[in-house]
Amino acid sequence: MRELLEGSEAVAEAVRLCKPGVVSAYPITPQTHIVEGLAAMIADGKFTSQFVNVESEHSAASVVLGSVATGVRSFTATSSQGLLLMAEVVFNIAGMRLPVIMTCANRAISAPLNIWNDHQDAITVRDSGWIQMHAENIQEALDLHIQAYRIGESPKIMLPVMVNMDGFILTHGLEVVDVPTQAQVDSFLPAYTPLYKLDVNNPLTFGPLVDPDYYMEARYAIHQTHKDVLKLIPLVKDEFQKVFGRPTGGLIEGYRIDDAEKVIVAMGSVCGTIKDVVDSLRSKGKKVGLLKIITYRPFPADAIYQALKDIPKVAVLEKAVSLGSYSPVLTEIRSAFSKPEGSGLASYSQSHGKKKSPVISGFVIGLGGRDITIDSIKEVYKRLGPKPISEEYIDLKPELLEEHI
Repeated sequence: MRELLEGSEAVAEAVRLCKPGVVSAYPITPQTHIVEGLAAMIADGKFTSQFVNVESEHSAASVVLGSVATGVRSFTATSSQGLLLMAEVVFNIAGMRLPVIMTCANRAISAPLNIWNDHQDAITVRDSGWIQMHAENIQEALDLHIQAYRIGESPKIMLPVMVNMDGFILTHGLEVVDVPTQAQVDSFLPAYTPLYKLDVNNPLTFGPLVDPDYYMEARYAIHQTHKDVLKLIPLVKDEFQKVFGRPTGGLIEGYRIDDAEKVIVAMGSVCGTIKDVVDSLRSKGKKVGLLKIITYRPFPADAIYQALKDIPKVAVLEKAVSLGSYSPVLTEIRSAFSKPEGSGLASYSQSHGKKKSPVISGFVIGLGGRDITIDSIKEVYKRLGPKPISEEYIDLKPELLEEHI
């Protein structure tokens, strides 16, 4: 059924259809409408669940940790400082291999205080062990939540999933979306049957103290599972399309890149603006395209390498910055074209041979909700030629990208 919904309403509908037995969250702009909607649905009897009121985001994360540990599908949502307050528990959830699903309404991190969108919150916890996916639009946000439960709860995975949607741009935007039926979701998402849970009849210990002989193995096991996630996500995308009729999800999405000479890489809602610019430039004979990163963790380095290896000039746009270093996504994409011996990237070295790598330029743009306009994207395109730069650039003024060295 097609409905005109606010992004937060659409996510609440998706979560309701997935039937979590516990929902717990603490209100923080701009994610509040999601859990307000779920609380109302539960109070009105639209689905059976327990909404747990808490005094902080740390407590909300602790509640869903406990509920999933006892074998109950659960959901939470947060943003910005709330995610950072959760950070201790966020690491625990992944370390205990508990498939909690969380919406992160991406928002800038203080100080100075800012309630508008960028990706610094999710990027800050990128190494926690959570799977991370980024939505371009409201339909994708709805669909990714349904896929998130399927991915995280897979018996071979058992890891939490964070679905990221840009604060205000998507959470408070309006879009006509296709809301699935309960029968469709039930056919795609089986009931949660955990491999292990807290049970008085079968006692287990979660998150025990371990000495140096075991800690590294536990972390390595999560790292290895992320490699399995890279294989699973495309399969889930294919099955989702068969059930719902939409090609949502996956690792990456290429837009008009087959013959491109310049490609812009980005993730989140800015990809819609970039697509408009690509179409405009294509109408003028410019060979440009977009590579959208949907799955950020695990990082799909091989898929990105294959998509970009024949592109002469690449611009990486991102709404986060690693202060004192190059920006995060830029660094990881550049590393995909390096040749480390004996590492997981060895296959890139073998296929890469002596062929010249793309010139990969980095642009940090839109921090703190600053508008990313069509002119901003065209300026990035101009910076790639005819003599592209490979240094980091930062959007210091709305009308100009200034070099930052």
